[in-house]
Amino acid sequence: MKHNKSPQPICFWNISGVLLLLFFAAWSTVFCSTVTGQNINSTVRRPLVSKETSLKDEQNFDAYANLAKQAAPYLKFNRLIKSVVKVCQPTVVHIEAQKSVQKRNGGLTRIEEAGAGVIIKHRGKLFVVTNRHVVADAKLSSILIQSHDGRFFRPTDLRSDRDTDLAVLFTSETKFMNSRIGNSSKAEVGDFVIAVGSPFGLNHSVSMGIISAKGRRDLDLGDSGVRLQDFIQTDAAINPGNSGGPLLNIQGELIGVNTAIASNSGHNEGIGFAIPINMVMKVVIDLIDYGRVQRGFLGVSLDSKYSATKAKSIGLTTVFGARVTAITPGSPASKIDVRIGDVILRYNNKRIENDSHLVNEVNLTKLNQKVPMLIYRNGTTHRLNVVIQARK
Repeated sequence: MKHNKSPQPICFWNISGVLLLLFFAAWSTVFCSTVTGQNINSTVRRPLVSKETSLKDEQNFDAYANLAKQAAPYLKFNRLIKSVVKVCQPTVVHIEAQKSVQKRNGGLTRIEEAGAGVIIKHRGKLFVVTNRHVVADAKLSSILIQSHDGRFFRPTDLRSDRDTDLAVLFTSETKFMNSRIGNSSKAEVGDFVIAVGSPFGLNHSVSMGIISAKGRRDLDLGDSGVRLQDFIQTDAAINPGNSGGPLLNIQGELIGVNTAIASNSGHNEGIGFAIPINMVMKVVIDLIDYGRVQRGFLGVSLDSKYSATKAKSIGLTTVFGARVTAITPGSPASKIDVRIGDVILRYNNKRIENDSHLVNEVNLTKLNQKVPMLIYRNGTTHRLNVVIQARK
């Protein structure tokens, strides 16, 4: 019988082989560490390299997460700007005007003037407002208007005002979005603004900046003949071709019409000017309703050389105001006893900066409107009310 058969030797060798392999593996690890000048603990520290890398990754992640957190308010503002552009761009048009101009040698040459315009609504009808210099001397058939969606049309009538460099184009088009009119008197220095136009023929281009100043007057605008000036100054990029385009606040409201730049190169240098929308709408509505601008008339001549020295000599501590040097007989000023030497400090509840400021305000006053004035005379102030008449 084979019940007492002994165990097979192969089992012993299987176990011994495993133990032997483990022994050699441990020995080789110690040996290799010793040969390379390392101790066994170095094999434990090697994974620290990957931990350091992981730590750097975590630090990078935290840094970008911190940037994202800081950028969140600006991204919100950025979305607002994009929304304003999206809503308002359809109210802006590109204008091309073919015109013949006089050469210096007496001949005629044909040029193309490019600019922008903004669509407004008055009495249920649509009109395009732009600068006079964009369309001046061009025939209606030579003026082409392109909408934001690529449609072309020509104006049916054109009326303009040289003193403010404004023009209004009549159109029979009805399926356009009109701009929302803001209040330029509420705009303040430091407010963000957006300019839209066609600089260098690149229509519907958008730039952004702030209002740098208000009430800029007495600017030398060459041969444009802009007599009535009360510009909003902005650092939003305005270049040739932006003329007539809108200046918008971040609510998408129209607060000005871009008109001119101050530049030695003829290109943007961070100083652009826009006509305040309150002035624009007074002029444009008069042009639409009456065919001409109805100017207010006070009937005084003013001292253009009125200075701080003169103001101090008559007892004033500031140079604000407009000093009267002559009065027209039978004028509104003569009827309320305005006198030579008076300094008009306030007109229609506005502080008067200088003589040109008063001229602007009077010219843009509605006819037959009673306007309060504050004048300084012989050391005391007097309140008067004047009814503005039409300039003859």
